[in-house]
Amino acid sequence: MKILDKIQRRAAIWILGAFKTLPSEGIEAITGIIPIKFHLQKITRRLQICPFKLPTNHILRNLMDESPPSSNMPNPHSIGSLTNRQRILIKGHLIDSCNKAHGIFPSFSLLNPEFSPGHHITDNFSDRFSFNLVNKKEKEKDKIHTQELDDMVLRNSSLPHTALMITDANIKNDIATSISHIHIVNRPLTKTVYHASFVTSMEAELFAIRCGINQACSNDIISKIIVITDFIHAAKKIFDSESHPSQLHTAAILCELQEFFISNHDNSIEFWECPSHLK
Repeated sequence: MKILDKIQRRAAIWILGAFKTLPSEGIEAITGIIPIKFHLQKITRRLQICPFKLPTNHILRNLMDESPPSSNMPNPHSIGSLTNRQRILIKGHLIDSCNKAHGIFPSFSLLNPEFSPGHHITDNFSDRFSFNLVNKKEKEKDKIHTQELDDMVLRNSSLPHTALMITDANIKNDIATSISHIHIVNRPLTKTVYHASFVTSMEAELFAIRCGINQACSNDIISKIIVITDFIHAAKKIFDSESHPSQLHTAAILCELQEFFISNHDNSIEFWECPSHLK
């Protein structure tokens, strides 16, 4: 790990052309390079999805089955047939992967209908959602986008069937805080604040969006949801059908949006990017 840290530090110094005495954390933050420890954790968590992508009758899936053994066709080699003492004594990649994967993906399923071809939200409701991003090619992109955000808020804040939702998430000392505010007709409707430990910023932001959309969709008078977030990449992840560690949240959000769109053909949702420095 120390060797990898040194290599990454040298690369960051070379990118910035900075002095060698600068702290590694500051250099990595400026260059936008994720610390090598967290990068390895990200790769590991992605690999933990792989066994769940296998068919249900695959030998690895049978071995990782933690359900109690069936009386009809018991599998003596499955993890579910082990006693607690045997689980502690047995060491190996399969046991470790199974324990960690079930902790991270308590209800993940590759065959979730929300991700099936023909049933995905992008196949059926591609005209019901949109993204408004900062145009990085513009010289005065911040000023232009700020004006567009102000105009959008003024235009929609007084409409009785439009919900303005502002989401944010931050992590401090391994504790993530997810916040979601919903306003209708210039009045606050709901505010939700959740705390979680040892989660990524992507998971925290998706959870904030998930809570806000759940609150907005439960209100029958709302026909349009406008989400303002500083982490637009998390919003785009909702509509990504590929396997990723945050699929538990995206599946729940997609299920809510499917019902929201089906209930009325005029219902829609917009995502607006609001970088942190514009707040």
